[in-house]
Amino acid sequence: MTPGTVPETAAAIAGLPARIRGWARELGFQQAGVADLALDEHLVHLERWLADGFHGEMDWFTRHLALRRDPQQLSPGALRAVVVRMDYLPPEARIAETLADGERAYVSRYALGRDYHKVIRNRLARLAERVAREAQPHGYRVFTDSAPVLEKALAEKAGLGWIGKHTVLINRSAGSWFFLGGFLTDLPLPVDEPVTAHCGSCSACIDICPTQAIVAPYRLDARRCISYLTIEYSGSIPEEFRKPIGNRVFGCDDCQLVCPWNRYAQVTRESDFHARHALDRAALVDLFAWDEATFLKNTEGSPIRRAGYESFLRNVAVGLGNAPYSGTVMAALQARANDASAIVREHVAWALREQDRNGR
Repeated sequence: MTPGTVPETAAAIAGLPARIRGWARELGFQQAGVADLALDEHLVHLERWLADGFHGEMDWFTRHLALRRDPQQLSPGALRAVVVRMDYLPPEARIAETLADGERAYVSRYALGRDYHKVIRNRLARLAERVAREAQPHGYRVFTDSAPVLEKALAEKAGLGWIGKHTVLINRSAGSWFFLGGFLTDLPLPVDEPVTAHCGSCSACIDICPTQAIVAPYRLDARRCISYLTIEYSGSIPEEFRKPIGNRVFGCDDCQLVCPWNRYAQVTRESDFHARHALDRAALVDLFAWDEATFLKNTEGSPIRRAGYESFLRNVAVGLGNAPYSGTVMAALQARANDASAIVREHVAWALREQDRNGR
């Protein structure tokens, strides 16, 4: 984009955030705010997290650290970030119900529908373009988990919520079941005030974590996190985590499930985020029977594609190892005992041993 021109009047710029919030609501966002780009405190936290190795194999954090430090390298002349949120909790989420049913696969609720990157990125581009068309030409860059930007930090500064002890953004009137995104702009917009944190002495998210990945308040060791292990990590899942993973085949929502603030969470208005292919109630044995073509077909336009077919089968094998013993489960596992993938074979062998132990 061409850098923006000088605003005609200070009054026009002062009134622009209110107009942006209205346009954002028209595009389906539940809230929008404006933040400056000074993130010193958050950068210190990030650098400590990286130094501790808590990022695991997500080396893009270190590779793009300079860009996270200075957003102007991403969008020259950037002065502000307009940050938005969009609810994604699908109707009839059946979270606890599915987690309790060891024969069914649990998919993180954010991944049941269409890939949010595409949905939100397109609407953010329309929002930024509307600012340029109806208010003020400006240089901008859209982001939604797609650029080295500290989104949660910017959202916190923009007043959309506070970062909880589980490191997820919490909104006092909407919980945490929402996506974030925004755009960097060179317009000198007035900024919003951050909100006060309200976690207090609550430790529900820390206590519930199946793998004890929240090692201290606001300190998440991704190497222990089920979301990392089932989505980002492509190797052999350490055996100490396989039983705690249970039937979670893609991501984990436990820390959000127990958060008291999520009693205020709103069901999404976006049909794109509703469950597709019955993934909110799919049987583990059915998913394990998918060949790669079926996997690609049923995950087209889905965040689940990120894991890849091999890791998906690995995850389902772990789920089957944790499932109640049955001949059906044993047969499904034995059918892949000689799978072409060494990773899948290893996890199938573990699952067969677990089933054999369960059946005694």
